[in-house]
Amino acid sequence: MKRRDMLKLSVAALGLAALPSQAAESCAGDGTPAQFIPKKAADAKASENDIEKYAKCPYCGMDRKMFHHSRMVVHYSDDLADGTCSLHCAAISLSLNVDREPKAIYVADNASAAEIKPLVEVSKATFLIGSKIKGVMTKRSKVAYSNADALKASQAANGGEPGNFDAALLAAYTDMAQDVSMIRKNRAERRMKMMMNHG
Repeated sequence: MKRRDMLKLSVAALGLAALPSQAAESCAGDGTPAQFIPKKAADAKASENDIEKYAKCPYCGMDRKMFHHSRMVVHYSDDLADGTCSLHCAAISLSLNVDREPKAIYVADNASAAEIKPLVEVSKATFLIGSKIKGVMTKRSKVAYSNADALKASQAANGGEPGNFDAALLAAYTDMAQDVSMIRKNRAERRMKMMMNHG
């Protein structure tokens, strides 16, 4: 490759490298990555009283209390947090906030019999992936358990394969295209029903 061509490529690469920092300085709602920054105030204890603090999922608008059994909290190192309804929406948060390092990620613990499932750090949970349990925002469910016996009992009743958080997150990203199509279809059907009921 000629030296002049190499120089052109280097200049082009430098220009591209400069784009993200320029974009981050732009307005928070103008289509730059800054618009995806979690909107709630920084909170050093994001996992405490999370349903009160993050009542609605920021990505789909779903009620997190209704979906307490699948909810998650992604707590970033700058103490901003996203309280989501599901692993599907937590995966969206993690991909949009790729420059923001998570210091902790929490998931609802389905090993608990509590009326509202408590949160557990994902490193202390095992996910039952692809069981008969109905998924939230996904066709293929990923349900978290902190207790091996509870996981085995659920697997015996519902099938599925156990996996750690990385396996569950990979499954969430793998399923994303089909799940988004399913969600769009479901929401379109609901809109049609509402229009027919009001028409």
